[in-house]
Amino acid sequence: MVSREWNDIKPFESKVWLASPTMHGDELKYMTEAYETNWMSTVGKNINEVERITAEKIGVKYAVALSAGTAALHLAMKLAGIKPGDRVFCSDMTFDATVNPVVYEGGVPVFIDTERDTWNMDPVALEKAFEIYPEVKVVVVAHLYGTPGKVDEIKAVADKHGAIIVEDAAESFGATYKGAQTGTFGKFNCISFNGNKIITGSSGGMLLTDDLDAANKVRKWSTQARENAPWYQHEELGYNYRMSNVIAGVVRGQLPYLEEHRLQKKAIYERYKEGLKGLPVSMNPYDEENSEPNFWLSCMIIDKEAMCRQVRDEEKALYIGEHGKSCPTEILETLAKYNAEGRPIWKPMHMQPIYRMNGFVVRDGNGRARTNAYIEGGCVDVGMDIFERGLCLPSDNKMTPEEQDVIIEIIRRCFE
Repeated sequence: MVSREWNDIKPFESKVWLASPTMHGDELKYMTEAYETNWMSTVGKNINEVERITAEKIGVKYAVALSAGTAALHLAMKLAGIKPGDRVFCSDMTFDATVNPVVYEGGVPVFIDTERDTWNMDPVALEKAFEIYPEVKVVVVAHLYGTPGKVDEIKAVADKHGAIIVEDAAESFGATYKGAQTGTFGKFNCISFNGNKIITGSSGGMLLTDDLDAANKVRKWSTQARENAPWYQHEELGYNYRMSNVIAGVVRGQLPYLEEHRLQKKAIYERYKEGLKGLPVSMNPYDEENSEPNFWLSCMIIDKEAMCRQVRDEEKALYIGEHGKSCPTEILETLAKYNAEGRPIWKPMHMQPIYRMNGFVVRDGNGRARTNAYIEGGCVDVGMDIFERGLCLPSDNKMTPEEQDVIIEIIRRCFE
């Protein structure tokens, strides 16, 4: 057993966070404006401005401000026409908020494995999935940790099979693919303003579309589907999903700083990439020719031969330290000991107990696919491999270079 105790490194006095809100002052001004004008409901100038500014920034015709990114995804599933029993292809390596809205509408997620170039949905596995389930008409694509996936290839496969794309850009607001913002590539697209996102309202989200009829439906559904009558009349199921004008004030104050935040996040990524050189690790990859991530979270993956022994059950993890080797569990526990917050990579959806019996499609060296959650016969489960060897590093844009240097040194020493 290797003991990791370094007396020359002291715990941070203030916690270094994974990703926390960065406020600038205008947020309070717009919240106060909502208070002083008494627009403390789900209508008001802040909402109108947030919708207008976001649509312009991203490059869509319509943006509808909602209470959460999950609410936006849910209403996107309704717009997509998912019915009970319908299979829906979904990114496998993502947060479960990408997938749960499919189930809200009675759909059945089928998970598409991850490719190594961007850690996003594998277009080859997606093509294989259509061979197995040719009836599928909806593909839900997430951009992991702010890195755009292989958009052109995924769209080509979906178009070939007459399926629409719902784009989960919750983590990738501000990222671009071939010069276009994520959140523009699907028929219906969603972003999030959750407290840890690159632009935050503490909560909130948005549905983005070029379809006016779809935008109007979402406005109606999100306000309890009230009909245009002088009394409360309801002819279909509605939801209390509209964004608060107070929350919109926070988002409105944040939006001018999107590019500033993105560049700060990129600098963090680049410092890690440089500082970890020489270790048996690599950073989360992206297509440098075609995409520019928002670098929401900086992640790293440990080379297979440099992994010490690590096992995980549903709630706990154990490892055996070895000289010259490490593992995500050891690094995360060591960072926590020094008052810095990291996080495991998203556990793939096909590994989650709630979805373990759902379809899961991967590709192997021969291009074959498997639909069982437990892979046999030489197929490579890329998402499981990244989960086992990868971790998210402290990526807060208020972290100083000096603090990041200490974090890099801690990681380096975990491999001693």
